[in-house]
Amino acid sequence: MNELFATIQKFFTDDEWYYMQLGNQPILQMTFQGKNGKWTCYAQVHEEQPIFFFFSVCPVNVPEEKRPVLSEFITRANYGLKVGNFEMDFSDGEIRYKTSINVENDSLSGAIIRNLVYANLWTMDRYLTGILSVIYGDVTPVEALQKSEE
Repeated sequence: MNELFATIQKFFTDDEWYYMQLGNQPILQMTFQGKNGKWTCYAQVHEEQPIFFFFSVCPVNVPEEKRPVLSEFITRANYGLKVGNFEMDFSDGEIRYKTSINVENDSLSGAIIRNLVYANLWTMDRYLTGILSVIYGDVTPVEALQKSEE
């Protein structure tokens, strides 16, 4: 494996995360328990670029009939976010929050990794109840967003 991947492995080991590598790919999988739920996370490296990505994957997929209204919710949420963005796969309803950094001509430090990872986790935890209320409740995206951002 490469230097960038070794750096993220060291960070998660030193930060006492339990993780597993996905095959021979430069991807680590782990779970996180927030205040509002538990979800799977992925730390991924693209060496060629070189880019470090961190993803928090929503624990439920959005039913097909709710995808348009959920896309409004995440678009409204994304508009005010400073670091990262929500994404939804319209083919299966997967929602994830992504933070990333391109470290070409630079290095990736533990502090940078920590900032990206914990901003990601905090954001998913903050908006998870809004996502779930749009999926399972009779709440508009605007109402759910206001509640998430209180």
